[in-house]
Amino acid sequence: MDNIIEIKKQLRKELSFILSEKEKLSEETIRQRILNVFNYWQTEKKYYIDDKIKESIIREFCDEFLSYGPIKKLMEDLEITEIMIDGPYKVYIEKEGKKVMTDIKFDDEAQLRHMIEKMMLPTGRRVDESFPYVDFSLQDGTRVNVIIPPLVVNGTTVTIRKFLRSIGRIEDLVRLNTIDDRMAKFLVACIKAKINILFSGATGSGKTTTLEVLSSYINPEERIIVIEDTLELSLRQDHVVRLLTRPPNIDGKGEITIRDLFINTLRMRPTRIILGEIRGAEAMDYLQALNSGHRGCLAVIHSSSPADAISRLETMALYAGLYIPVWAIRKQIASGVNLIVQHEQLSDGSRKITYITEVEGIQNDEVKLRDIFTYEIEEVTKDGKVKGNFKAKNIPTFFDLFKKRGVDLSEDIFE
Repeated sequence: MDNIIEIKKQLRKELSFILSEKEKLSEETIRQRILNVFNYWQTEKKYYIDDKIKESIIREFCDEFLSYGPIKKLMEDLEITEIMIDGPYKVYIEKEGKKVMTDIKFDDEAQLRHMIEKMMLPTGRRVDESFPYVDFSLQDGTRVNVIIPPLVVNGTTVTIRKFLRSIGRIEDLVRLNTIDDRMAKFLVACIKAKINILFSGATGSGKTTTLEVLSSYINPEERIIVIEDTLELSLRQDHVVRLLTRPPNIDGKGEITIRDLFINTLRMRPTRIILGEIRGAEAMDYLQALNSGHRGCLAVIHSSSPADAISRLETMALYAGLYIPVWAIRKQIASGVNLIVQHEQLSDGSRKITYITEVEGIQNDEVKLRDIFTYEIEEVTKDGKVKGNFKAKNIPTFFDLFKKRGVDLSEDIFE
């Protein structure tokens, strides 16, 4: 053992059994285990380690086994929204909308994989040659994606999207200038009036955050069924049933898809259905549910505009293989989906809801859209800041539904 990295590598190998033990870990437990190894080396192998080096290694291993090792401080920093680990020697973060490289490094691939295994342990998920990539969530709602070689060339890659504790109410989105006060009032009214909403945008644009914030305004007496492939949404109501997909086992059997869960959900007497993400054939089941009387359904879709959201929903519905003509699918979209909330991360890193768009109906065999609110960029300053304004465009054609469903909303917000 010529250097500290070799010492730590050998220690990690000798202490790897700690992960599989049922004994509750504490700092004192880890400290004692490491000291035992040091004492063994000293008495049996006549290998001496300086006390300062010992203490430094003990501190590092306590962070590794009890927390997140080298990225502990990044996980604790509330201003960091995303951590991107590209192999053991490159760690990037997103802070205030900007991506920058840090000076943090792992010792080697083994230390990085050790941290991943510890993260995954409570979830029951795994990542290996049979399943070389995986999605899972930590207990606080933080989302993690892992992909390992040979599917990725530069070493194990980990993407950690942190749960934002600072955003919990609609007022927080107004404070961050993601929306303005009028849009906030309208969206909350839509939730209370059980309007079917599709949250659209690219990865990291804020879709899931908005959905989670708005879901807090659902009446606590309602029965809410949430369907996800990773645990992301954290609802505050008591009567929430959370369904989670299951990957296939090592023999490729036993997979439970979003579509399987969605079909089962319709037999569970839901008042509301929340779909973590539409990504395949379940789009058809979603549309059929909307057209069979289910109101107030919320769902997420990856798309770059309201029109693109409609196009993707239409395409994914065709994946169901039911040989339904496109015009019939468009008719179901027009009669089932009421509203599209479009999210975007702008060039300066800020996140905006750029469109709140009504699905108005069918015109010339095409789904007709009508903007209710938009965000219009006026300039990009020399220092890269985007400046613009939220503008009201139209009163929604379903405005009468607010009064019929006992929701108070003034037409003045659309002026």
